[in-house]
Amino acid sequence: MKKSILRLTHLCFSLVCSIALAQNGQFTNITQSAGVHFVHNNGATGKRYLPETLGVGVAFIDYDNDGWQDILFANSQDWPDAPKRPATLKLYHNNKNGTFTDVTQKAGLAISMYGMGVAIGDYDNDGYDDVFVTAVGQSRLFHNNGNGTFTDVTQRAGIAGVQEFSTSAAWVDYDRDGKLDLIVANYVQWSPKQDIYCSLDGKRKSYCTPESYKGASIRVWHNLGNGKFEDATVKLGLLDMTSKTLGIAILDYNHDGWPDFVLSNDTQPNKLYVNESGKHFSEAAVTAGIAYSEEGLARAGMGVDAADYDRTGNSSILISNFSNQMLSLFHNEGHGLFVDVAPTSEVGRDSLLTLGFGCFFFDYDLDGWLDIFVANGHIEDQIENIQKRVRFAEPPHLFRNLGNGKFTEVTQRMGEEFARSRVARGAAYADIDNDGDLDLVVTTNGGPAQLFRNDTKDNHSLRIKLEGTKSNRDGIGAIVRVQNAAGQQSLMMRSGSSYLSQSELVLTFGLANSTKADRVEIEWPSGQRDTLQDVPAGDTITVREGAGIKSSQKFRPRS
Repeated sequence: MKKSILRLTHLCFSLVCSIALAQNGQFTNITQSAGVHFVHNNGATGKRYLPETLGVGVAFIDYDNDGWQDILFANSQDWPDAPKRPATLKLYHNNKNGTFTDVTQKAGLAISMYGMGVAIGDYDNDGYDDVFVTAVGQSRLFHNNGNGTFTDVTQRAGIAGVQEFSTSAAWVDYDRDGKLDLIVANYVQWSPKQDIYCSLDGKRKSYCTPESYKGASIRVWHNLGNGKFEDATVKLGLLDMTSKTLGIAILDYNHDGWPDFVLSNDTQPNKLYVNESGKHFSEAAVTAGIAYSEEGLARAGMGVDAADYDRTGNSSILISNFSNQMLSLFHNEGHGLFVDVAPTSEVGRDSLLTLGFGCFFFDYDLDGWLDIFVANGHIEDQIENIQKRVRFAEPPHLFRNLGNGKFTEVTQRMGEEFARSRVARGAAYADIDNDGDLDLVVTTNGGPAQLFRNDTKDNHSLRIKLEGTKSNRDGIGAIVRVQNAAGQQSLMMRSGSSYLSQSELVLTFGLANSTKADRVEIEWPSGQRDTLQDVPAGDTITVREGAGIKSSQKFRPRS
């Protein structure tokens, strides 16, 4: 009887703490006060061209290495047969005081293109992060010159001349030679000349589904180390014209030290490519259990992420899907198999009617358990006339991880502005004010971007930036494990994930009420292993491969 009362008391205490922590965190919309005035131009004029539905991505990048995250927006443009409105990439410099300045022109990035996604990585290991922007047509590679400017090196790098409908991209050192390679997702075979007439009501043209078009293969660019790349798609066994890919996430699926990747496909089975020692990839999505829904159907996958949300040491997979399909939350069972736990959880029930795009795991309340964010918005502005329960503009999802394998939605507790309905697409996170918690940026299709400051007051954190020596400079592909009194967490340093977007190249570990990490282990792509002991919370540390902590910076007080 006494034990039962104690268990009940503990359960009630945990529930109270859970509610208190969930109510404590709130996101404040600071878009206007921060000076972020980006508006996406999707080129829509009423012709209902397919790319107009997909929106645009965003990335956090510390392009000038001042220790503050800047923001880069991809942008689209008007079609050749339409009036021209100014539309370029947009780079906003972080002024370190809660505001940003548009430095696009100064940085040499005032480039017009029908841009889609952004991927950040230091491909030449010079210490400055470079930018790859996917596009409908010619995607572009921009080299960071280290002086606040960028140079378009697409032609020089050997990746010019490829005209595709490219979406997400990710930098990854797939062969572990110390140089970042590039994976580019492609959607379908489409151009204005190939556009097909579709209609929802039989009267007006509507946007076609991807089923109307032939698929396309991803493309892998191998880094040759001299500023040039070669197309390694065929050599690696990755040529597959059946995919219709919108998202890419990197993970080490089988713990062999070689980076694998998962593709979220729209109306086609998802793909899981397993890395065979950097020489070849084999496809394992069906046997792993992530290709289809429980009913054996290919869903309309949009965004994707992979992370160890339950502290088992295994990366599970999150995929955002079309309305009436719910999110996919593929739990890694630890034996090469995944089980979609969304249908039996709040994650599935609450996401059934929404259409998700940007999605990721991140610890918004710094309690040491990875939560889930999803940016939502439909593609058809007349959908409410066809499906009464589905909306064009939709609120996001924020699912708080309860630490027991379950999530609960806390969106409405995060503030009215955060929960406002939007036609959202890309999303990324970063600590923009260096106070130790993670802020958000979200793009909308044909509309303004939104920047949200995280005003979580409690809980400690530790932020880790990596500097590779034998490995690539950003440490992309490294696994970092942090141990404290509450257990062990693990994160991979990754490019890509979400949808057309990229979050900062810094890892944030929530430590709840712990004031230190007892142990930090870093497993670098080179095979080097570094261990740190008794690392205090409240710091952003830079760890140099093989040399330990290079520098440490205290967080700013939270506002």
